[in-house]
Amino acid sequence: MRITDEITLQDWELTETFTRSQGPGGQNVNKVSSAVELRFEAARSPNLTDPVKARLRRLAGRRWTQDGALILRVEETRSQTRNREIARARLAELIVQATKRPKPRIATRPTLASKRRRLDAKSHRAGIKAGRAEPREDP
Repeated sequence: MRITDEITLQDWELTETFTRSQGPGGQNVNKVSSAVELRFEAARSPNLTDPVKARLRRLAGRRWTQDGALILRVEETRSQTRNREIARARLAELIVQATKRPKPRIATRPTLASKRRRLDAKSHRAGIKAGRAEPREDP
């Protein structure tokens, strides 16, 4: 499976299993295994670099297993072939997102004007809240 010009997944890295979909669908839902569970052995993949694997793991979230596999389950349509296409497209999209390096954040200092605006807003808000308080009695 070709993802980008540099990344091509081998057949042994992908495993597809088919199960019956959940939810309504009449009698057909009990007979046809249209849901697709695509398992990608991401941690063992020789085509992905370590930084890409780390970003892919963060993007995958709960779909990442302890043994380093990425599991995508698709049961959107009643067609098994369409669900396979959707699962493969999602996997390709996740890998492409993981190949993009996040832009490093450059720390900047707040300007003097922005500090003053923040303090003015705080004092204005404090005045509003102080005006809501009940008047105190003098002894």
